[in-house]
Amino acid sequence: MSDELRKYLTDILFAVSEIESFIGEKKNFNRFRKSALIRAAVERKIEIIGEAMNNALQLDDNLPISNARRIVNTRNKIIHGYDEVDEVMIWEIVIKHLPILQKEVQFLLE
Repeated sequence: MSDELRKYLTDILFAVSEIESFIGEKKNFNRFRKSALIRAAVERKIEIIGEAMNNALQLDDNLPISNARRIVNTRNKIIHGYDEVDEVMIWEIVIKHLPILQKEVQFLLE
């Protein structure tokens, strides 16, 4: 694995870790929904994850990460279709998809 690809994958892990710190261990949707600051921070980190994934895919288009293309598309939707971003969709990403992404990236980095 190239150093550049390792950097992008590490950036993804760091962003996932930061999202976890923003939402806390209790993972309370109402707290997330009511806090514009937390929602904005999580969305920003998802944008970073999407950008890093896009860069990683440019280096290795066969990267064994499920939903890699959807991650990039989600980043684009948040940035370009910000008025269509749904807090339930973001929450679902955080709860259902980020743990899987985290495991896959950790595996690749080991």
